[in-house]
Amino acid sequence: MGAGCIKRRSDRRGGPAVLHTGLSLCSSGVLFGSVPFPRWLSPGKLCRPEYASDGRGKAEAMRILLVGGGGREHALGWKMGQSDLCEALYAAPGSPGLAQCAECVEIKSDDLDGIVVFAKQNAIDLVVIGPEDPLAMGLGDAVREAGILCFGPSAEGARIEADKAYAKNLMRSVSVPTAEGRIFTDLRAAKDYVLSRDHGVAVKAAGLAKGKGVVVCPEPYQAVKPLEDIMGAKIFGDAGNTVVIEEMLTGQEVTVLAFCDGKTIFPFPALQDHKPIGDGDTGPNTGGMGAYTPVPVVDAATMHRIEREVLVPIIDAMRRDFGRYEGVLYAGLIITPAGPKVIEFNCRFGDPECQPLMLRLQGDLLRAMVAVAEHKLDRVELSFDPRASVCVVMASGGYPGSYEKGFEITGIEEAEAVGDVKVFHAGTAIQEGRLVNNGGRVLGVTALGDTIEDAQKLAYSAVEKIHWKDCYYRKDVVDEAVRAGSR
Repeated sequence: MGAGCIKRRSDRRGGPAVLHTGLSLCSSGVLFGSVPFPRWLSPGKLCRPEYASDGRGKAEAMRILLVGGGGREHALGWKMGQSDLCEALYAAPGSPGLAQCAECVEIKSDDLDGIVVFAKQNAIDLVVIGPEDPLAMGLGDAVREAGILCFGPSAEGARIEADKAYAKNLMRSVSVPTAEGRIFTDLRAAKDYVLSRDHGVAVKAAGLAKGKGVVVCPEPYQAVKPLEDIMGAKIFGDAGNTVVIEEMLTGQEVTVLAFCDGKTIFPFPALQDHKPIGDGDTGPNTGGMGAYTPVPVVDAATMHRIEREVLVPIIDAMRRDFGRYEGVLYAGLIITPAGPKVIEFNCRFGDPECQPLMLRLQGDLLRAMVAVAEHKLDRVELSFDPRASVCVVMASGGYPGSYEKGFEITGIEEAEAVGDVKVFHAGTAIQEGRLVNNGGRVLGVTALGDTIEDAQKLAYSAVEKIHWKDCYYRKDVVDEAVRAGSR
């Protein structure tokens, strides 16, 4: 078979391959028609879970170190701990939530030397890196240099998130559909540019800003103040030395995550999150106030395009640039009238997108992560619960601005007793024997339901059982999808 296209691939029963996106879509017979694919990505290497075999078989149990302590890491640890491959699970630094399924160790996620030393001393077989900061600092490289398997890209791979200017140029180099934009290092030049525009823009700090470094401005003049804050006042520190200014795209924003081991891509079902703090998508951006999956706007044809036009070319571009990308790739997209366009790439699971995804995930997450680290992703077997999942984030009052910590949290056990509900800890601590809020985003209340509306109702019924002083949550997570489903 030539490298020009992926042809029909039969399953074990002799039928045509199924395009699996977690949305119960039907077979198309031909995966991607006559779309050009890079030579290194051999036919059939866009992994389809129904027809793949186990990557490790009856492997010996493993000792795992999970780096991080947020809601994403709690969800990953909760799921990895269900694997019969998991002999011991440690979390650095962990959280009260992770302490339910892992042994937490007092090592900060950015203490690269401390993590490597612990991994060596405790015979760790696999290190799973959750947050973006240690990835950008090179923790993945340090772990691999120590001879330990690692799930998470190298520092070069993490540049896809840590340097938005680099990501923008990389997308341009392989014609990945994205917003038109320009890169600036000079504040005056950036302000002159936005004031010359006739349409809305998005201003983005090029570096890591905890998900808060993007300001969408429907009127160009509205971009002047964010530019002064980011480049002049340095509200994000050095992350704002460079900015990317893009055209403002219209359409629904979605997330597509994919495992990649450098040669095989495994796409997950699409998700949608809620970035602004206020109902109706008002107020400043946050790290995310809720998420759900599946997403009605991402049908089979749209997922085909995302895989073909976004995932394959960007992974190929990174491979040519620096080598294998090993971990999970996050593609944030806008579904425009002209099709999907990329607004950002991240080098890790989204938070809170990870939480509803883990509730739907069936199969062995840990084995899949080991397969990524061993470059055997093409042998992985995973599937997804056909039900919908919704996560509602409960935050400290005042977030994403200043907020008070130390208020006692009650009602989590009652919330989880609702059924098909799991509460993931994002920013909690134990003080004097009490569970208290210890961050901006505190809990991710996540539920499964037969429909998106059912999952939404379950999640909010659980949220109503949880209390602490000044807690806040959006009241409209998934409302738009529910309305769309009723039309």
